[in-house]
Amino acid sequence: MRSEAASGPERRTPAQARPPYKPTHLPSAPDRLAPLARPLVSALSAGFPDLGGAVTDATEARRILAASAGATRGRAERPAVGSVADRTVPGPPGAPEIPVRVYLPDPRRHPGPRPTVVFFHGGGYTLCGLDSHDATARRLTARSGAAVVSVAYRLAPEHRFPAAVDDAYAALCWAAGRSAVLGGDPGALVTAGDSSGGGLATAVALRARDAGGPALALQVLLYPLLDAAQNTASYRENAHGYFLTAAHLRWFWRQYLGPGGDGTHPLASPLRAADLTGLPPAHLVTAGCDPLRDEGLAYAERLRAAGVEVALAHYPGMFHGFLGFPERLPDAGRALAGVAEAIGSTVTHRKNSGGSGGRTG
Repeated sequence: MRSEAASGPERRTPAQARPPYKPTHLPSAPDRLAPLARPLVSALSAGFPDLGGAVTDATEARRILAASAGATRGRAERPAVGSVADRTVPGPPGAPEIPVRVYLPDPRRHPGPRPTVVFFHGGGYTLCGLDSHDATARRLTARSGAAVVSVAYRLAPEHRFPAAVDDAYAALCWAAGRSAVLGGDPGALVTAGDSSGGGLATAVALRARDAGGPALALQVLLYPLLDAAQNTASYRENAHGYFLTAAHLRWFWRQYLGPGGDGTHPLASPLRAADLTGLPPAHLVTAGCDPLRDEGLAYAERLRAAGVEVALAHYPGMFHGFLGFPERLPDAGRALAGVAEAIGSTVTHRKNSGGSGGRTG
């Protein structure tokens, strides 16, 4: 898989480096939102709850978000796929079963064998679910030809860390055991997610490595949430005005960790993991106008320093969540194409050089 972070020589981080870590390839001036993205950011911000301000209760936040969904996600294109099925899979020991939604591609276009993608939705570990990310899961299925298992893990604050990680790993193990039934290549298991879902995709990759499986071919991390410290330059530069705010993220972390929660635990903050060796190749997408920008860039550098193959697609003028609008944002279309190509390349007979995408900047 070819790295998309190919502008200039690759820099490596000392093995002993620990966050907070400042990526070496950030621009000196703040990134600014692309003009095409501004109307979307304004619409999204208008319908999003004032988390940590006027809204402090998770139930109320979910109600507000559900009420505004028709003005945002309701207009999203939902590509046709071969089939969609809701079911439950075994949860962790002592926990309830986990709802999942299984998407299979059109067998005429993608006869297989195919990758199996276990997808974890974003929402700060507190919001969203299978319906909110249905269009994203459909796009991944239609574009990559993969079977996609979208996971409805338990949400905080009702179920705090590590409940979401436990559910995510249980769903991953289930999908690994069903790859043949799903039409998959058993060697093409992918973990993927956006925002907090990207944090879960990273956490289960760490857990799978340490538990001896299942073996992963790729981790796809879309503007991932990776560090509870929240002390990077991008948190300050993009604190407000770009949809996701620093205040939102502070509220999310409080819900997820709770009083006295350990934000330094590597499965809560994967950027703080002491050892990243032995992880699967990674395809990262980051956005310049995103408080989480620096976490994704730093994680890419730490992975490379650990000898892990990384493809990085960075879009300086984009915002957190931009991948959800490929019909309206050319950068989103390019990012989605790169993700789909990276996923497709995990199947042995479809190996290629990787997708096109953004640039480091």
